[in-house]
Amino acid sequence: MERARGEAPTPTTSGPLRTAGISLDCADPEELVRFYLALLGGRRLWRDEQACGMRTDEGLVLVAQKVEKCTPPEWPGTAVVHLDIDAGNDLAGAVQYAETCGARPSEPQFDSRWAVLLDPAGHPFCITTMVWSDK
Repeated sequence: MERARGEAPTPTTSGPLRTAGISLDCADPEELVRFYLALLGGRRLWRDEQACGMRTDEGLVLVAQKVEKCTPPEWPGTAVVHLDIDAGNDLAGAVQYAETCGARPSEPQFDSRWAVLLDPAGHPFCITTMVWSDK
């Protein structure tokens, strides 16, 4: 059963817990959600003055939350959480598509199977041909 936004969760002692989503701090939540909707597909869940939420077609919830005077993370840097996005077999094509959506290239690049880009708020994300499998 889904909770309404802001409703307190029901305590549980029977883990494991589930991931609810990933939140990204930014100056302009609307711009960031538009970018990720174009890049990943999906639908907007809500929008208010402080945040915008979306769910990708695969079910991942991304929340862009407004932070005044937001400073983008340094890349490369320490303790930076980032998204890894599957390029299939066409890394160059996926990077080109991401750039048409508004991504910017980043330096340095570390491996020919990965491309590090920055979203409009400056968060790094990777596009890769190397995808993990549990098979």
